[in-house]
Amino acid sequence: MSTATRVPGRAIGAPLDRIDGPQKVTGTAPYAYEHHVGYPLYLYPLQSDIVRGRVAQIDASAAEALPGVILVITHENAPRLADTSDKELAILQSDEVAFRGQYVGAVVAETFEIARHAAQIIKISYDEKAHDVALRADRDDLYTPDRVSGGFPTDTEEGDFDEAFSSAAVKLDETYATPMEHNNPMEPHTTVAVWEGGDLTLYESTQGPHRVKAKVAPIFGLDPSRVRVVAPYVGGGFGSKGLPHANTILAALAARKVEGRPVKFALTRQQMFSCVGYRTPTIQRIRLGADEDGRLTAISHEVVEQTAKIKEFAEQTAIATRMMYATGSRRTTHRLAALDVPVPSWMRAPGECPGMYALEAAMDEMAIKCNLDPVEFRIRNEPEIDALTGLPYSSRNLVACLREGARRFGWEDRDPIPCVWREGRWLVGTGVASATYPVGRQPGSRVRIRCEGDGRYAVEIGAADIGTGTWTALTQISADALDVGVEVIDLKIGDTNVPFASVAGNSSGITSWGSTIFEAARAFREQHGQDPSEGDEVEAGMPENPETDNYAMHAFGAYFVEARVDADTGEVRIPRMTGVFAVGNIINPKTARSQFIGGMTMGLGMALHEESLVDPRFGHVVNHDFAEYHIPTNADVGEMDIVWIEEEDPYVNPMGSKGIGEIGIVGSSAAIANAVYHASGIRVRDLPITPDKLVQ
Repeated sequence: MSTATRVPGRAIGAPLDRIDGPQKVTGTAPYAYEHHVGYPLYLYPLQSDIVRGRVAQIDASAAEALPGVILVITHENAPRLADTSDKELAILQSDEVAFRGQYVGAVVAETFEIARHAAQIIKISYDEKAHDVALRADRDDLYTPDRVSGGFPTDTEEGDFDEAFSSAAVKLDETYATPMEHNNPMEPHTTVAVWEGGDLTLYESTQGPHRVKAKVAPIFGLDPSRVRVVAPYVGGGFGSKGLPHANTILAALAARKVEGRPVKFALTRQQMFSCVGYRTPTIQRIRLGADEDGRLTAISHEVVEQTAKIKEFAEQTAIATRMMYATGSRRTTHRLAALDVPVPSWMRAPGECPGMYALEAAMDEMAIKCNLDPVEFRIRNEPEIDALTGLPYSSRNLVACLREGARRFGWEDRDPIPCVWREGRWLVGTGVASATYPVGRQPGSRVRIRCEGDGRYAVEIGAADIGTGTWTALTQISADALDVGVEVIDLKIGDTNVPFASVAGNSSGITSWGSTIFEAARAFREQHGQDPSEGDEVEAGMPENPETDNYAMHAFGAYFVEARVDADTGEVRIPRMTGVFAVGNIINPKTARSQFIGGMTMGLGMALHEESLVDPRFGHVVNHDFAEYHIPTNADVGEMDIVWIEEEDPYVNPMGSKGIGEIGIVGSSAAIANAVYHASGIRVRDLPITPDKLVQ
């Protein structure tokens, strides 16, 4: 723990070292696969190598004859599931194949190597049907979902967009595209399933242990009390572990068939590209209209994206456009293409991340058309209220972020004309973009506080630390809520044997869990005073925040980027990025800085590297490993200047904090794209910006 002096009652804001740091660096923090279970078996999946059709025949005789093979499980011998309403999770219940890579069986053996070898010699034949995996904006079968993710309306209309756009003095009408991307946390999706006397225990790599429990119990026809999920340490998720996927059900099915022995199933890196979600590709048409002074009079954001035929997922891509800038008329729409593909899912800042790329790239183009500096153009179109809700903002400091970022970055020295700054063979340019993310709250969390004697307190909540620093942040929050030192807090998280907690997602964890801790601490002191006895205990739920009816609550940020483009090869380098954020009170500056660096680095990958390439003939991602699916490495990441402005927002929660896990990626890819344009004079509107797009 940090030796920094602690001010009594002010654990929040202290740069404490990570409480779980020693366990992480010594290898004693068990991830899902590393939990000790007696005499485990190992699972290797069988995955379809067709896109659509049915399994005609499975010959597993050679595999079953191998020493060490315990079980080959397929749709022919798998236990029947009690609830098959979620078609993504209703695996091995029929011979139907809905996408390439779908689980059609598994081998369970004494070692991983035996299971893998056995899976490779099983012969599967199929009755194949024609398939469709191509997303296009001109498809005649696009449809309108009832709602988009998060429960938001699919379409919105404010004013008369058509009239306002047609009469605008300055117009922009461009289409931007983002590719399929895969989350790829360093710890792959992993399940260790154990059945004992009809009870199921899952050691799971998940962002929400209680969410897994709630989903798995009815699938297996179990009372929730008979399911336990354990996940004290998780090696990243980026949204993909926000809900259980088919791998969890497959491991539990196999373990039920061999009841009495645990079954371990960790996906390989290549298997991560099949069944655990991805960011849907998007095609986004942006239309902007402005008057002679550069004030927006019309905004339209029309989104086309894909979903799976077996289960709908509609990303809320245009959501930020509904509130980001002031205008007299606004239209947003979402349309889906249902394809023979795996189910898309959450990926860091779903909706805001791809949507703000398109909006902020368009704002850069529009600023040029209006002959305005891109920073000034954004400030000129700052709204007074949230257009989506009609409410004032609890705090909105985007302008402060833009101005502070411009000052730190040296924006005043920028030549507005692109492709004029050159150093040797490098063309040099700079770009800017804005960011926003809502202050998320998820209901239902509960906290138990217990006096353990000797001045110590146990604080228990089923939250998950996915590598973000939750162990440390919740300890700091608990200390301030109880008005004690962090050294006397014994935090327990990551287990459904402790009270319910919402999922670690939507940048809502600390807001939801921290608010609940403060409420439980208030109730504890009210009942037991400042000098409680050992065993005194209180459990409380998350309180309502009446201010959500009075204010719109968002975090904001701004990015400034320098890009260098090789004039001969099109290679792009990003030597420096500045990120300035308005996110309320910072719980822990050390972990916060890491979150912002991680988000901006992920935005760098989105802008320049990441793209899951699907072969339309065979329906699979061909670059399904780290050799070909490119993400930034140390050599790709230059100087990261991270700051946050002082922002007091008493309305958001007792800590005055806003979620920071996702805002770091929102808009960062647009800032890079805008800088690449300024350097090269070439506007690439379909990510990623690869050298071939710059040297054509």
